[in-house]
Amino acid sequence: MKHITFYLDFISPYAYLAFEKFPEALLGHSYSVSYKPILLAALLKHHGQLGPAEIAPKRDWTYRQVLWLARQQGVQLQLPASHPFNPLALLRLAVACAAQGLPNRYVCETLFKHVWHGGFEAADAPRLQALTQQLAPQRAPDSDAVKAQLKAHTADAIAQGVFGVPTFEIDGKLFWGLDALPMLQDYLAGDPWLASAWNAAAAVAPGVRR
Repeated sequence: MKHITFYLDFISPYAYLAFEKFPEALLGHSYSVSYKPILLAALLKHHGQLGPAEIAPKRDWTYRQVLWLARQQGVQLQLPASHPFNPLALLRLAVACAAQGLPNRYVCETLFKHVWHGGFEAADAPRLQALTQQLAPQRAPDSDAVKAQLKAHTADAIAQGVFGVPTFEIDGKLFWGLDALPMLQDYLAGDPWLASAWNAAAAVAPGVRR
């Protein structure tokens, strides 16, 4: 049985769509999964990148595309009232719901739907309070231990080479994005082509640096 680490941030609509399609895409394969919340903004800062919602034309395209993708895939999705927003409260709540900081699928689903269903403000204080009561975390989300664990998750992601969400790690290999699910499925199926292609892609030298 293969183990998959699913790196996610609830701020990402692509992470939500991947979360919804994940079980269906890997149906028939034997695997276990850990959901690991991380702070996307910290990844972007580390790699010197802006998020899609921080580039005006890309922001508009991103929202249009995810609405279309959700419709094509039969996934309920409404854009929140404002985006991007500060996701720390949601990430810390997710971490607080498990002793090892790895929330189960129900917790992740509840948090994703809090953001991507209904068109509400994701960071609205009364909504966050109600969400916390619903999930009844094992630890206080604002505790130093929970904050440290979220930072550790994010540092682990950076050390693994993760640069965005959703990212799926398996056997030390990273599969990035919603559109990587079929590739991950092929890997689990043992497609021998992937082994040679993986190494060939890593051997390409950069022709110019900026």
